[in-house]
Amino acid sequence: MTEAQAGESADIRRELLDCRGHALVIGGPGSGKTTVALKKAVVRISEGVSPGQSVLFLSFSRAAVARLGEAARQQVPVAQRGMLDMQTFHSFFWALLSAHAYLLGAPKNLKILLPADEKVGYGRIKSKNRNDENPEWVKWLEERERLFREEGRIAFELFAPNALELLEKSSHVRRLVSQRYPLIIVDEAQDTDANAWRCIELLAPSSQIVCLADLEQQIFDHLPGIGPERIDGIKSSLNPLEIDLGAQNHRSGDTEIATFGQDILMGKVRGSSYVGVSLFSYDPMRPQSLILRMAVGMLQRAIRKATGRYGKSIAILTHSGASAAKISSALNEEPKPVRHKLLFDEAGAMLTSRFAAYLLEPKKAEDRLTDLATALELLAAAKRASGLVAAVKWQEWALKVRTGKVPAAGFVRSVLRVIDEIREQSFSGDPVRDWVRVKRVLRSTGDKELIEVAKSLDYLVAFNRGKRISAGLGSVWIQDGQYTAAREVLDSALAQDQILGGVDDPPGVQVMTVHKSKGKQFDGVIVVREGRHDGKQMASSFVWWGDLAPYHRSRKILRVAITRAKAHTLILGPVYPICPIVGPYKL
Repeated sequence: MTEAQAGESADIRRELLDCRGHALVIGGPGSGKTTVALKKAVVRISEGVSPGQSVLFLSFSRAAVARLGEAARQQVPVAQRGMLDMQTFHSFFWALLSAHAYLLGAPKNLKILLPADEKVGYGRIKSKNRNDENPEWVKWLEERERLFREEGRIAFELFAPNALELLEKSSHVRRLVSQRYPLIIVDEAQDTDANAWRCIELLAPSSQIVCLADLEQQIFDHLPGIGPERIDGIKSSLNPLEIDLGAQNHRSGDTEIATFGQDILMGKVRGSSYVGVSLFSYDPMRPQSLILRMAVGMLQRAIRKATGRYGKSIAILTHSGASAAKISSALNEEPKPVRHKLLFDEAGAMLTSRFAAYLLEPKKAEDRLTDLATALELLAAAKRASGLVAAVKWQEWALKVRTGKVPAAGFVRSVLRVIDEIREQSFSGDPVRDWVRVKRVLRSTGDKELIEVAKSLDYLVAFNRGKRISAGLGSVWIQDGQYTAAREVLDSALAQDQILGGVDDPPGVQVMTVHKSKGKQFDGVIVVREGRHDGKQMASSFVWWGDLAPYHRSRKILRVAITRAKAHTLILGPVYPICPIVGPYKL
């Protein structure tokens, strides 16, 4: 950046810091939107806030909130950090509803209907049939509404519409929120749906609103209520000061990663190489496990060359959950498995963990069959959430057991054997050790289904869910000397984690979809391109279904993937088919 450009950039930022009205800050990945927003927060706090007031940061993902918290620890003086309230939209809406949902006719004590439990209700309905034309889906939507109004169990998708209804109906609640938050900063404002944005509009008359946005990172515009019109809506409803930080990049400032991402977006990839970007073309006939190991090695060497150290966090990004699972399987292959973490659909793991928690609860010999029936019901729920037909059979077995008839099926006998063995166990009171003991018993049965349950429990702990669970179970043990109501403890821990838990990017290799990477950053990124059949011929997985030339949606998604890296991005793709977005470029 030239001296003149630096001066212009400083003037732009000062304009925001001095602004008394609403503002819209537009900029590309790593352009400094978060940094200037934090400075704005510090200025507002320095001007004086009343006791109980704070600056509210709202973002969509826990990962983004965690990243914001890390930035605040580096940039905001200690004395002022306590006046920053960083939340996801879900946690903000949950706080509103927990305190005031009774005004909507709901019970005063709300509980979260976890996504895993939702899937028990609709898992058997295929995704293509989840629409208002399907009576079965409509029935589920009505049941979900009933659960909220009558039982106080609210699904995540009902947070925003009910928070909106609350703010629309109660001027008192609006006043309370605006008094507490004189400044509200909305991160990734381009991705706010109609309900979330309307909530912000209702608070705008009394709170200053600063929106941070990048329309070219709007990769969730396939979801209802999210589209390019959001930026126009922000401009028309707020009449904000508009600040454009452009495509300047501070995340990977010594590289051309952001430049490459922008060139991909604009369809103007140059023929020469980009600093911090490389391309690894491979023969698709070679084993994927070998290719992935080679790619990880290449990426680490590139990071070390650029920074003097190996990368602590590596992401392997792909287009679908099925592809991510395939990559994970390849990395696990012998003789040299690559340790990694797969970001997966957690519903199954959470529901099977409820089964494990049930095994921890005190058991009596005289309740043997009742325990068996409950265990089968819990396992059936996990299957039902995944839409698997085995759920029906397992539920039928549970009903038979409750009538005193134990089916002769090998799986039922295995579950009963687990219950008998667990009942004879003397737990230690150490939740970690006892959780491991439960997994060991499950694996010892040799039953394929129960071994898979044990694997799911490993996943749950691997993704930092274990800390809250252990703390809750430990508290119960200290109080009761046994794991009383372990399932309730588990559900409470998972609910807190869903709403409150910040998710720092763990070290090591992670495998996930591009959409799951939104809001995250890593030392290095491998973006995996695959060949797939589009019904007629082989096509590049970088081109999304239904996207036509010039592939603007696909380019936006690929740009997000590329710009997650701080030091180096590696594009991994087969020599055939050629990608119309990346092309045969020598990177």
